[in-house]
Amino acid sequence: MIPQEKVYSTDVSPYTQSSVSARVEALFLNNLGKVVTRQQIIRVATNPLTGKEPENWHQRLSELRTDKGYTILSKRDWALLTPEEYVMPHAERRAAAGRRVMPSTACWQAVLVRANNRCEWSEDGQRCNLAPGDKDHVGGGTVKLTADHMVPHSTNPATDPDDMSKWQALCGRHQVMKKNYWDSSSGKINVMGILQAVNERQKLEALDFLTNYFGHKPK
Repeated sequence: MIPQEKVYSTDVSPYTQSSVSARVEALFLNNLGKVVTRQQIIRVATNPLTGKEPENWHQRLSELRTDKGYTILSKRDWALLTPEEYVMPHAERRAAAGRRVMPSTACWQAVLVRANNRCEWSEDGQRCNLAPGDKDHVGGGTVKLTADHMVPHSTNPATDPDDMSKWQALCGRHQVMKKNYWDSSSGKINVMGILQAVNERQKLEALDFLTNYFGHKPK
């Protein structure tokens, strides 16, 4: 459900929850239906004791959608938003997958060796190759590699923590992108998520394909 009008949050409240995820979650729950900006999220995500800005705040934002089942709108959902604006229209939560299995320490180290300590995401034959500490000039922030299930968690929640072939190293931006490609509640391809993520030309190509497929434009 998209709000009827675009109302900006003016929230400057201090958030002192112990984790980045909890602070960002509280920010959205306190501002239901209001536009929350990237700068507001970064302010809340920043450690209230050390003042350190986390490099993975956008990953925590994605996890609120995929792991906790919240609806958080971005520009791909509502055209009036800019790329740095987000809205949680309500506090209802979808069913989410169970607790994630993580690779063992030895397995994760083997994955990093295979990956040459760089992001393994590959698209159109081009590998990401961002390394920890690099600046991500597309997604913003400093790169931190995280362990990602080769097969979506919801499809196989019991991934072998010792089998390196079941895991890959991804930067935060590409882990978020992968979650846009897969529906975390079913493990199936998230067609709507893909369509939302592509550019206008690709959206029009998809519309043209569907129009030809069905023989008419749907009402």
